Amino acid sequence: MTTAHHAPGEARPGGRTARTREAVVAAVFEELGENGLGGLTMEKVAQRAGIHLATVYRRWRCVEGLICELLTELSADVPLPDSGALAGDLRALARAIADFYGEARVRRLIEAVVSAAARDPQVAAELRTFFDERLALAGRMVQRAVGRGELPPDTDPVQVMSALGAPFYYRILIARRPIDRDLADSAATAVLAAAHAGAYPRRHGGAADGTSPGG
Repeated sequence: MTTAHHAPGEARPGGRTARTREAVVAAVFEELGENGLGGLTMEKVAQRAGIHLATVYRRWRCVEGLICELLTELSADVPLPDSGALAGDLRALARAIADFYGEARVRRLIEAVVSAAARDPQVAAELRTFFDERLALAGRMVQRAVGRGELPPDTDPVQVMSALGAPFYYRILIARRPIDRDLADSAATAVLAAAHAGAYPRRHGGAADGTSPGG
């Protein structure tokens, strides 16, 4: 499931800027896998990517900026289902999220970003942008369901998708237990039942968090 978030300065998708980004993102993921977050440095990423250190600092500013970039890149592989029924869409998306966070490096990645966001306002802003975009994009499946008459017409897509994701982040960040298909299926079932019951109405003036569900 792709988002509209791009690294600063990425103006030519097929040009040198895009190749630089691709090399750096791959280097960050490899470094995390081999050395963990504690061993991740701008210098190591630049060396592994074959990119001048000044370029890495200019575009990403800090290790946390690199981590946010990697999270955005990896999440693009989570598909947005369109089965023709909300039940199937929610289950497919929840299972894709479970598979995404099933990899240890990805779990460490989201832990690192959330921890950094608590300390750094810039990282916090990047993390909010990332989730706002993903919620808006995933909310399209809810909009389709409303259009098919499956849900009440005032259903807030952002609230629905936030509720679907919440159990995963609780499991990762609070309970610190593995993610599995049982969690995915129970989350999808619970959110579907709540949405059918009208538990996620739009608040006056727009979505619950101020984000436009249509992106």
